[in-house]
Amino acid sequence: MEGKPVQVGVRTLPLSALVPKPQVRRRFAAIEELAASIREKGVLQPLLVRPLGEGKYAIIAGERRYRAAGLAGLLEVPVRVVEVSEKEARLLALLENLAREDLNPYEETLGVLDLLSEDLGKPREEVVALLERMRKEKRGVAAQNVLGTPEAKRVEELFRLLGRFSWESFVQARLPLLSLPEDLKEALEEGAIPYTAALELKKVKEEALRKALLEEAKAGLSLRELRAKVREAKGEKREASRAQEVGRKLLRLDLGALPEEKREEVERHLEALMELLG
Repeated sequence: MEGKPVQVGVRTLPLSALVPKPQVRRRFAAIEELAASIREKGVLQPLLVRPLGEGKYAIIAGERRYRAAGLAGLLEVPVRVVEVSEKEARLLALLENLAREDLNPYEETLGVLDLLSEDLGKPREEVVALLERMRKEKRGVAAQNVLGTPEAKRVEELFRLLGRFSWESFVQARLPLLSLPEDLKEALEEGAIPYTAALELKKVKEEALRKALLEEAKAGLSLRELRAKVREAKGEKREASRAQEVGRKLLRLDLGALPEEKREEVERHLEALMELLG
């Protein structure tokens, strides 16, 4: 960040003067409950805003409180005004939202990537590529010549600032969430399953089976039980694929084209197989 924001003391502003900005959060959980609390106690934590001019203020942090206050029928809310640039405001908004405890893992993953994207001035896709190159070099998979660069050092610094996980664990455990099938992504965003279960279910490619296991996971299936079921499902699929492969080979089998000695051996095996199958 370029410098310490210049803060103005807490004041009250009408909701009509506030301009919401796109936030990390895609959904605002328990908004009705917060509105009920605001009706009873008011807005306890001021919103963070920056002046836009002409009596308007952009919301940096607190959009959930802003929406709940409107739902509660309030006409004005307490705010803390900070004089920051637009880029600093975006960084503050991302940091504020990432500090919340009710972000689900998918939202949090996107939030971290957006923070890196904003700070480094790169699109999210390039940030992901940078993180993956860093991990490959760290593991000795490939000489990427990236770990000593200013960008890589800034990435490490931002993860230390967040203090939740290292950049390496983020790449390993969180980046795979970006490629989840839509049903798993939706369940994760709703908080119906933990991200560890989502990553386990991602291994199941057959949609119908995955949906069935997803419902079991939502019903409270433990991660250990889920892993066992996924292994079982993958084992059954391998066995089915093997049986189909054998069946295809038998259909193409031309006994007459085989050498006599090999033909006799194949015939013996076929007779044994027919007897076994009844």
